[in-house]
Amino acid sequence: MLIRQLFGDVISHLEAREVTVIAGPRQAGKTTLLKQVDQYLKDRGDYAVMLTLEDPAILSKLNNHPENIFDFVMKGESRRTYVLIDEIQYLADPSNFLKLLYDKHADSLKLVVTGSSAFYLDLKFKDSLAGRKRIFELYTLSFEEMLIFRTGKEDFSKELSAMRTQPGYRPAAYNEIRSLFNEYLTYGGYPAVVLAADPKEKVLILKEMLNSFVKRDIQESRINDPDKFYQMMLMLAHQTGSLVNMHELSLTLKLTASAVENYIYVLRKCYHISLIKPFHSNIRKELTKMPKAYFHDLGLRNILMNQFNPVFQRIDRGELTENYAFIRLWQMHTGENLFFWRTADGNEIDFVVRNSDGNGDAIEIKYNDALFLSGKYKLFPAKYPGYTVSVRSIETDDPLRELMRI
Repeated sequence: MLIRQLFGDVISHLEAREVTVIAGPRQAGKTTLLKQVDQYLKDRGDYAVMLTLEDPAILSKLNNHPENIFDFVMKGESRRTYVLIDEIQYLADPSNFLKLLYDKHADSLKLVVTGSSAFYLDLKFKDSLAGRKRIFELYTLSFEEMLIFRTGKEDFSKELSAMRTQPGYRPAAYNEIRSLFNEYLTYGGYPAVVLAADPKEKVLILKEMLNSFVKRDIQESRINDPDKFYQMMLMLAHQTGSLVNMHELSLTLKLTASAVENYIYVLRKCYHISLIKPFHSNIRKELTKMPKAYFHDLGLRNILMNQFNPVFQRIDRGELTENYAFIRLWQMHTGENLFFWRTADGNEIDFVVRNSDGNGDAIEIKYNDALFLSGKYKLFPAKYPGYTVSVRSIETDDPLRELMRI
C-alpha cells in the first residue's frame, strides 16, 4: 500500500477532540488517504464509518439535520465512534454541521473530513469553528513520495534522504534517482500522473485534469469569465518566479483590479499557486511590496504551457528549477517563514528562509551553478549577518550545491 507522508500526522490527531480536516487540491489523494485512515481504525479494532457526500442520498439526509448522522452510525456505542466524511464542502452549511456535532457529541464522536479546497472551507467554515478543527493540507506528491509511488519501494527515497543528510554521499542508484528527478520536474506529482508509466498517458491525464478539475474550481468559485481566468493562469505559468503586478495583470486581461485579486485568491485557495512575500528590514527603500507566485505542481504548470521537453532543452529551465525549489522549501517551512529578497536597485536572492529572529538561510537558484557569481550577493549578508548565502542548481559538480539535496 502506498502511504502518504501526511498519514502519520493525521493518525496522531485521531485522539484529539478537534475535527480533523484534510484539505487540498482535487486528485491529490485525499479520498485514498481517508480510506487508509478508515482501514487503520478498523485494523486496530475501532468502530469507524466512512461516508461520501458525493452520494446524494447521504448528502440530503445530512443537509436536513446534522444529527441525521446517526442514521448511518450506531448511537450509544460504549466506545468512541469515528466518522469519516469525504467532500464535506458539498454540505449546504458544513460549518454548522460540524459545530453542532462537535458541541454535542465530541466526547463520543470523532469527525475526520476531507474538502477539495481551502476556498470552499474558508467560504463556509465560519468563525464558529475556531478551536474546533485542525486542518491538514495534502498537496500533490513530494519528490520523495514520487520515488516510492513510481518504483513501488522505498529504496530510492531512503537513498535521497541519505544524500540530503550526508552531503558527500553518492548512491549507486544516483543516475536512476536523477532521471526520476527530471521526470518529476516535467510531469509533477499528481498520483495518477506519477503512476502512469507512459509519457503520453501522463500528458493526457494532465490535460484531463486541466479541462475537468480546474473547470470545476472555476464553476464552484463562481468565476464570471472562465476564459480570462485561464489566461491569467497561463500568464502566471509563463512568469513563474516573477513579481506579481496586479495592475499589469489588470491592464493586460482588461479586468478590474478587484477581479484580478479575486482570481488570485481562488487559485491560492484551490492550492494551485502560492504567493511569497518580500523579505525586508526597516529600511523602506529595500522593500518591494509585490509578491512572487509559484505553482504547487509542476505538471499543472507544464500542461498550461504545453511544454514537456527534457529539462535541459527548455528555455524556461531556470524558472522550472526555481519553481521546484519553491515546492521543496514550502514543504520544509511554513509559508510565514519563506520569502524572497529584492531591492530597488536590482539586488536580489530567490529565497530567504527565516529560522528565528536574526538568522536563517538565503538561497539563490540557478539551473547551472556556473551562472552563480558570488560577488553579486555580498550585500545581503552584509545587511543580515545572521544569514548564510548559498546556491542550489541542477547542473553542478559540487554535491553541496545540488538542488535535489535541499
